[in-house]
Formats: sequence, structure tokens, C-alpha cells
Amino acid sequence: MKRAILTAFIVLSLIILSQEAGWAYRDYFTPEQKELLAKIQTVLVEAVALTDKGAVDAGEIKAVVADRISELGYTVETDPAKPSDVVFKVKCEQRKTWEGTTASGGDADLPDSPSRVWKGPACQLTYVLGGMKIKWAKEVRTDFQDAVQAAQAANAEDAGAYALAKLKEGLEQYDFPVLLAAEWGHHDRLLKLLDQPRTKQLRKFKVISLLGEMQADVALPKLKQVLKDRELNKEAAVALGDLGPDGIPILVDILKNSKQPELQAAAAKGLGKIGGIAGDVRVVDPLLSMLDAPGIDMHVQTEIVWALGKIPDTRALPPLRALYKKVLHIRDPENKQLQKLKEALNWSTKQLNMDEHLS
Repeated sequence: MKRAILTAFIVLSLIILSQEAGWAYRDYFTPEQKELLAKIQTVLVEAVALTDKGAVDAGEIKAVVADRISELGYTVETDPAKPSDVVFKVKCEQRKTWEGTTASGGDADLPDSPSRVWKGPACQLTYVLGGMKIKWAKEVRTDFQDAVQAAQAANAEDAGAYALAKLKEGLEQYDFPVLLAAEWGHHDRLLKLLDQPRTKQLRKFKVISLLGEMQADVALPKLKQVLKDRELNKEAAVALGDLGPDGIPILVDILKNSKQPELQAAAAKGLGKIGGIAGDVRVVDPLLSMLDAPGIDMHVQTEIVWALGKIPDTRALPPLRALYKKVLHIRDPENKQLQKLKEALNWSTKQLNMDEHLS
């Protein structure tokens, strides 16, 4: 019984780790659907706007969505009589109506996933491919749940119009176009976006992260190039971890030789992904060599500990126990990083202890 519980716990940990890498790359698509996805160029946008008084003109909502999608080079169509490759649907409501169940875990736990409990203003984003509604669904919500109270506080006469205006602002800010491009496997559009001078930094962060989650091997040269950018290199290092063993030499070099602790920490995180998800234990020795190296930054050390706990290799257990013993009795409640290191050590040693018992 005990062995069964331990096995179940480790399996659960592996599931959580695989969700970090995230994309799994959309195994729910059939081969036929994947062919349709690859050919998407023209997107038909359909929009509905509802208030407590009934349906209202959704023209402004549709225009915002169309402009945003076109940013990635897609051709946008608003006339359903004309041919299109995919239908993108937006339903914005003053008081959201729940339209179905969403499984917990994975994407369903993300902040932009549809919420069962939210009853306030929201826009629900979905798409239809080949006449079939796909599982992908996102939701944009206002920062208030009661539109009437919010409108009164803002001296707005019409609560429904006020809620829709705020939802329109949300659609202008929420980067659903890059999520769509990633969902559809269009890494080429994301790579082009990285190269555009007008692309904002926050959007570049998101694109780099998505390229890693997509496990887009064609992005490897670009990610290597981005490592030279001090503002983007941390995201690139983590994304390299999603791309698998090809990133090991680069990440090891960063971990051992970089003078930027934040970049070193990102490299450790990337190596942990390679070891935990790809099962490549070659990352263990370089991680252990830096675990308690002279002058090691505590933030870097913490990421190394997290990484080692994700890799099923019990060689890391004695060094982790030694470090745990070293820091356990240090009393410094104001040192938040020390507390994070202790937390990481506690989790990782427990993980590897279970691996040792089961081996």
C-alpha cells in the first residue's frame, strides 16, 4: 500500500512537471485538423455583445479583435458569406452566462481560462475549425463583477455600455493573437514578431515562452541569438529547456560562466526542465558542480535545488541533504531568499527520497 501511494505521488509530480512544459503539443487534434491548422491564413471574426437590456451592436468589439489578429499577418474577414480557414468567435456580456464545463488542470487552471464562478462582465473567446468547435477557450474579464455598481462609481449612465467598454479595453491589452498562433502551431509568425522593432518587450517575453512550450525546434537558432539580449536572455534560457537536450551545452555554459545571477538561475531552471521532462540525466553533474560552489548566489542555488528535485536521479540526494543540514538552522526570518531555498530543499529531498525508496 505504501509503495502504491509513493508511486502515485511520483506519477502526479511527473504530470505536474509535464504541464509546466505545457503544450503537449495539442494531442487532441486529429491529423486532418492539423492539416487545416497549418493552412490557416484567413480568419473569420464573429462577435456578439449582450447587456442586461439585450443584444447591442458588437461592431467595436469585432473591429478590435480583427485589428489584433491582423497584427500577426493573418487576413481577417468579417463577412460569413466569404471563404475563411477558421472562425474566431467572441461573445462579450455584461453578465456572463456559463456555457459548459472545463476540466481542471493544465490550461483550465490558467488565469485567462473560463471561470465557472465569474458572473460579471466577460468576453469568451473560442474558435471553430472545419465546422467543429475546438477545446481552446479563453476569457477576458473586467476588474469588477457588478457592472451597475462600477458604472455608478464612474458616473456612467449605462451599466451595460460601461461594462462593454471596459471589456473592449481588455481585448486591446490581452495578447490572445500570440496564443492563437501558438495554438495553431504557427511558430513562423511568432518568430517574425520577435524580429519586428515595434514589438513591445512584454510581448517578446510571451512569444519566447510560447516558442519553448511549443517545443519548436526551428526556434533554437533564434533563442541562441536572443541569449545575447540582456533584457530577453532569461526567458530564452528557460525556453531552451523546453526544446530538449540540444540546449544542454549552452545552458551549462551559462550556469558556470555567466556573471548575471538571474541568467544563471534561468539556465538552472532550463536544465531542470530537460532533466525532468526529457529524462536526460546528463544535466545532473553540472547542476551538482554549482550547487554549493564558492560565491554562488542564493537565488541561483535555489533554482538548482528545484531543478535537481525534478530529475529522477538519486545521486543528488547526499549533496542536497548536506546543504539542507547547512542552512536548516540559520535563523534569519527577514531573508526571504533563504526561506525559498529551504522550501526548495525540503521539496527536492522529499522527491528524491521517494525515488530512492522505489528504486
